[in-house]
Amino acid sequence: MVFHSYSNYAKYAWGANEHRPISKTGHSANIFGSSPLGISIIDSIDTIYLADLKEFYQKSRDWIETKFDPNVPSEVSVFEINIRLVGGFLSIYALTNDKLYLDKAELMANRLLPAFDTPTGIPHALITLSNGASKNWNWAAGGCSILSEFGTVHLEFQYLTQLTGKDIYLQKVEKIRKVLKGASENNMYYNYLNPQTGAWCQKHASLGALGDSFYEYLLKSWILSGKKDEEARSMYENAMKAAEEAMLRKTPTSNLMYFGEQRSGRLDPQMGHLTCFVGGLYVLSASSGAISSNSSAKNQMEIAQAIGKTCRESYTRTATGLGPEAFHFERTDVEAKALRDQEKYYILRPEVIETWFYLWRNTHEQMYRDWAWQAIISLEKYCRVEGGYSGIRDVYSSVVSHDDVQQSFFIAETLKYLLLIFSDDSFISLDTYVFNTEAHPFHIPKTTQQTLYIPLKHRFFDLIPKEVIQIRVAMKNFFEGVVSPQFTQFCRRPLVARLIRYLVNTLPLIRRAVL
Repeated sequence: MVFHSYSNYAKYAWGANEHRPISKTGHSANIFGSSPLGISIIDSIDTIYLADLKEFYQKSRDWIETKFDPNVPSEVSVFEINIRLVGGFLSIYALTNDKLYLDKAELMANRLLPAFDTPTGIPHALITLSNGASKNWNWAAGGCSILSEFGTVHLEFQYLTQLTGKDIYLQKVEKIRKVLKGASENNMYYNYLNPQTGAWCQKHASLGALGDSFYEYLLKSWILSGKKDEEARSMYENAMKAAEEAMLRKTPTSNLMYFGEQRSGRLDPQMGHLTCFVGGLYVLSASSGAISSNSSAKNQMEIAQAIGKTCRESYTRTATGLGPEAFHFERTDVEAKALRDQEKYYILRPEVIETWFYLWRNTHEQMYRDWAWQAIISLEKYCRVEGGYSGIRDVYSSVVSHDDVQQSFFIAETLKYLLLIFSDDSFISLDTYVFNTEAHPFHIPKTTQQTLYIPLKHRFFDLIPKEVIQIRVAMKNFFEGVVSPQFTQFCRRPLVARLIRYLVNTLPLIRRAVL
């Protein structure tokens, strides 16, 4: 599947943002602008690498090295460029340690920075890459910024600071978090925020579209910090408790669990395909120890499994075995089914398979692999075409109408999660990597190794305790003007040699930490 989708993209649309597999031409959605940024190349390269497609991996690397240029007069989505390009570059760097990718990640992130130049630091949704002009979507409520967009920059920018030692990226996202924490109402976070004032624009909350990955990144930024970012963990725990109280329900007849949407205090009993990611989020929360008590962890796994089942039902109740964009629970005769024509499409989305991946890794219950295999059969039967894979317009019709778009996230996410479900647990272990919202794996710092995560509020190094003492003593002597033979010998040690470049760039900060 990976080979069929990517080889046809390479054949018919190389360098284009996305691919029309029936027309066999390039395609670019408005979120990517009109210029060819090679979205599918960068978004897919870690999947290509993991699938061991060596020829296509080298072809992709060559294109990135020689053709990628973000200095284009295109207006693009800050959110989409961050998760797909910055995230894609950081991921393949984490897998290969090839500095080309880290340099490209930093180059791309720097192009996004002008969008953060607002009174609150909440970024605008759109930016013109060539000149930095930014604005919000015309359709967004009150011209406001969207929670799932500005709340889904933290992980990439945090990781970029960890890898480069440059604080500017972490500073930007910690400022966003501070504004959000101050704006929360009883730990509820709404979907639209005014970037000028920091006030909510309306009282609409969702764990699906417009809200989803903000909650995801609270948990994952804590994990990526080596579980040191206690503020993120606490915000995650409190936000999810509030979301459960406001939006988590069960149907009275078939006992299906779902997250509805809050609209000005009223629950809308519908769930989007996007919301199905939350089952995997609960698995990760339970397995990582984000919630302290064992009873809470057990409850989280029960929610995860129930959501996995509900989203599975949205698939089995269609003619194609693939799920709709949204499904409802207000009528007992149509539970977990779409009610409107504009909800019946499937655009190769990954969220249901993502949750099954996490459930498989945690429980090893065979049914999750079985469900994934049945999804593969449906994808092959209804979405595969000669030139790749296409979304379909109505999952309830076995005579399919294709939309003629192969989304970049199909290879980046859907196929990656399928690959990992049928791989050994040690292959991209969840103890070693955390995924961004586009399924790009970032390497988690180990407590037994040097890490570069330094919260701006609590400067510290996560080192072996003996090394902490040695560094503190040696650096204290250094800053007091005592450069002893012991200090010189200390600086030649392998562990310290790896840090020298970083230390040189951050001496003023280290001085405040150790003196």
